[in-house]
Amino acid sequence: MIKHFKELYDYRQMIFSLVKKELRGRYKGSVLGFLWTFINPLLQLLVYTFVFSIIMPNNIEKFYLYLFVGLIPWLFFSGSMTGGAACIVNQKDMVKKIYFPREVMPVSYVASGFVNMLFCFIVIFAVVIVSGVGVNPVALLCLPIIMAVEFVMALGGAMLTSALTVYFRDLEYILGILMMAWMYFTPVVYSMEMVPERLRPLFNLNPMTPVINAYRDVLYYKQIPHLSTLLQGLILGVIVLIIGSISFNKLQKGFAEEL
Repeated sequence: MIKHFKELYDYRQMIFSLVKKELRGRYKGSVLGFLWTFINPLLQLLVYTFVFSIIMPNNIEKFYLYLFVGLIPWLFFSGSMTGGAACIVNQKDMVKKIYFPREVMPVSYVASGFVNMLFCFIVIFAVVIVSGVGVNPVALLCLPIIMAVEFVMALGGAMLTSALTVYFRDLEYILGILMMAWMYFTPVVYSMEMVPERLRPLFNLNPMTPVINAYRDVLYYKQIPHLSTLLQGLILGVIVLIIGSISFNKLQKGFAEEL
């Protein structure tokens, strides 16, 4: 494991280059270009706010903010799983012709998505301030920890899906459906209080549940997340990364032949 980390560090310049390439090419050719980084989540926010405030109203105060601070992290995680699934297949010529640690591909893809999420947080902070909720400076100190936990979790998921997609191409399309279902099993558009008591232990097994709850604690409730929430998220994140890493290392031996 340490050897893999050292090798990735040796190829850090390649990772930086691929992250820049991904960020520049994400909206290349579109009229609005990089503005889609902000427009896309805002449009989704408007749709979900309309549905769950007008058509299916709830009792959550400032629901638009409650939704926004959960939606942006979810979009990063979902994008890492679905888009990351094709990162090896889409770079098959590079994989077959050049030697480099294959982990560079999912790492760079997830890192570019993470940078994209950081830009979206500019909009989140603007909404938090405009809404009058404000921020708790002490609670904000926990935000980098929560982001790091989610990054680890997203990276583990991307490594697993990217390796499996090389052998099973349909997985890229199946993941779109799975992630839509996964979102509704995660408290993104609703609160955990709305989940029946008997089902909450099952929902808490979802690795994204403590992560979304921690983001809301900091940005919506202006409080320091419970230590148990952060610890649960960290443990689940590490488990996902270990599973993803082991699976990737075993499957990458046949990448060249399958591609």
